[in-house]
This record gives sequence, C-alpha cells and structure tokens, in this order.
Amino acid sequence: VRLDDGTVKTFVGYRVQHNLSLGPGKGGIRYHPAVDLSETAGLAMLMTFKCALVGLPYGGAKGGIAVDPTLLSRAELQALTRRYATEINMIIGPHVDIPAPDIGTDGQTMAWFMDTYSQIKGYTEGAIVTGKPLELGGSKGRAESTGKGVAYCVNFAAEKLGMPINQNTTVAIHGFGKVAIPAAYDLGAQGAKIVAVSDISGGVYDANGLDIAKCEAWVKENKVLKGMPGTKHITNEELFALNVDVLIPAAIDGVITKDNAHNVKAKIIAEGANGPLTKEAVDIVSQKGAFLIPDVLCNAGGVIVSYFEWVQGLQSFFWDLDEVNKRLHSIMKDAFENVYATSKEFNCNMKSAALVAAIRRLERAMKLRGLWPS
Repeated sequence: VRLDDGTVKTFVGYRVQHNLSLGPGKGGIRYHPAVDLSETAGLAMLMTFKCALVGLPYGGAKGGIAVDPTLLSRAELQALTRRYATEINMIIGPHVDIPAPDIGTDGQTMAWFMDTYSQIKGYTEGAIVTGKPLELGGSKGRAESTGKGVAYCVNFAAEKLGMPINQNTTVAIHGFGKVAIPAAYDLGAQGAKIVAVSDISGGVYDANGLDIAKCEAWVKENKVLKGMPGTKHITNEELFALNVDVLIPAAIDGVITKDNAHNVKAKIIAEGANGPLTKEAVDIVSQKGAFLIPDVLCNAGGVIVSYFEWVQGLQSFFWDLDEVNKRLHSIMKDAFENVYATSKEFNCNMKSAALVAAIRRLERAMKLRGLWPS
C-alpha cells in the first residue's frame, strides 16, 4: 500500500474459509495489530458453529489484516481496504464467501470493499458484503442487531427461570459499545434497572438505575465513562461482583476467569462478547447455578441480520424495521429453545449444549452431501 508520504508498506492479511457445507462462507474482517492466521482460523471455525446453530445457510469464514487502523489516515485505510479486496476477490463472492465488519472496520470499510469488488467485476454487486451503509443496500436494524439479540436472549432465559424482565430486574453490563448500548436500551425500555456499565476507564454505578442516554452523551463528549456526574466510579472487577439479576459481559474475551468467577452473583449471565468467560469460569458459574447464555447463541443477532441484508440485496427488495426485528426474534427464539432442549437432553450447561446443537446440524449436512470425488 502506498502511504500518504509516498512510501510503500507491506501489510499481512488473511481470509480463512473453515467449512462451507451449509452454504457460502460468512464472517467479518478485522483490522487489529494482533491479527494472525491462528486467530483468524479459530474465529472462522466459531462462525461455522454460530451459523449452524441459528439455522443460517452459511459456512464459517473470517478475515483480517495485521494493522493498527488508528495510525492510518482515511486515504490510507481506503487504499489498504481496496488492496485487500483486490487480493482476495477471486475467493469471495455473494454465493462463495461474504465478508462483514468486525473490530477496526465499519460500514465505510464495507462500502470501499463493495466498490472495489464491483469495479473488478464490471457491475455493482451489493450482496458481496454485509454491514454496508443503508444508502448502499444495508439493512435497517443491522447496527443494533447484536445488542438486540442479547436482550432477546436475556428475556428467553428470564422466562425459563420464572423471573420476567420488569422494574425489579437489575442489570450490570461490562462494556459500553456496539453490543452493550442497544442491549441496555432494550432492557431499560422493559423497565429493567441498568445499575452499571463500564469501559476501559472502569465502570459507573447507580443503584437506582443509570440513564443510558446520558451515559452515551457523556462518552460522546468525554471519550470515556470515568468522571460522569451523579454516578459512583467502580472497577470492572467490582462490576462483575455486583448483586444483580443479569450480568452481560459485552466487551472483550477472557474477563471472567477462575480467579473472579466465584464472585459473580448474577442469576443470568449473557455472553454478549466472544468468549468473555474462560472454560474454568463457565464450570464455576454453572456449578453455582447461574443460567449462562453462550456467546455463539447470545451474540448471533449480528450475523442473523447480516443474513437478512444479504437476502434483501440478492432480491433488491428491502424490509422495514419491524419486519427485521420480528424475524430476528423468531430465529433467536427457535435457536434458544433448541439449545435449552439439548442442555436437558445431555444434562449439560448451555455452553456445551450450543456446541452440540451446532455440530449436529453440520454433521447431518456433511453426511447428506457425502464425499466427492468418491
């Protein structure tokens, strides 16, 4: 890539397709310094299981470039994206492998990617990526879909436990970004008290419930939650230990471990992030009787609405927001019930059950397709 100062720099990028038995590959593109082949392959495998679990006609894929996008100008980011799209254009396509945004990428990245692919092909191909701006064929409801899916799953779990979400429900959320904010708004709209949220600066707490709109406005102006007036500052470790009904770790992976899982008091733990609980932590909270909603189910709202965007793009016919949310709720409800039934069948926690349910569907598809050449 030619940088703004005229120098040419080489970046290493990847695209991994894990299993395409159920359909074309689906998975995001990540711009982060820690991106490597091992991480990309692991995330592609998780996408295989996630798509299988929620019944989408997709296989798993993932992509990324080892780069810190904050160090590049807009022009450099565009050049990087267009070069990457050009390098992998022959192994992607609307019926082959459909990228999407992930860490360090967004709707603008997808717009550049779509345009590059379309220029190579000689015609506009909107269905090559999802997570696009609405003006270029994006779907209504896509931006908040992951958080909305988390809120749906919390409701499904609360119903199983006989504790419906209402004004008596207390919620703590680790994170305050693309997943956490929509989830907080949705649960708050049902009357739940969001008593704590957090970011890299730590958390803010109010036993009477935070005003999420005020939190959002404060972060927009001050970059971080710390110092927000009318709230008590707490650490992220203190947030995990709060005596709340629902805990939603919706930031990064590996934050609840064997060292702090014993402190978690929440009745429902909804994994909004990918892998926020380590394997040891899953065992500890499960033994304590917490209802764990696994990440592969809980945060699948994003890929489900990405699927809706792909379908709308192929048909050139777009749905209203109510239609998107209604279909999202239906798919997530079916997947939740499948995982719950599987957990009862095998007498295991929801985390294990989700993997079993996903692999069952994948196994059936692979057996039915058979081996070729035989």
